[in-house]
Amino acid sequence: MSQSYRVAGMTCQGCVSAVTRAIQRRLPDAKVAVDLLKGIVAVEATGLADDMVKSAVTDAGFTYGGVAV
Repeated sequence: MSQSYRVAGMTCQGCVSAVTRAIQRRLPDAKVAVDLLKGIVAVEATGLADDMVKSAVTDAGFTYGGVAV
């Protein structure tokens, strides 16, 4: 399954790495792509659940903005 999410507060590659690591801790097989300028995080993983991504993003210190349309 694949889904994109809005994430606020990312300003640099370190932020990208932090969000990616946080998501991959919960979903080890996840492929994560971040568009830093748009504040969009695309996640592709088996067993993907919005709640998992939300908790990963907030635990990493960023603001989860919901599913990106």
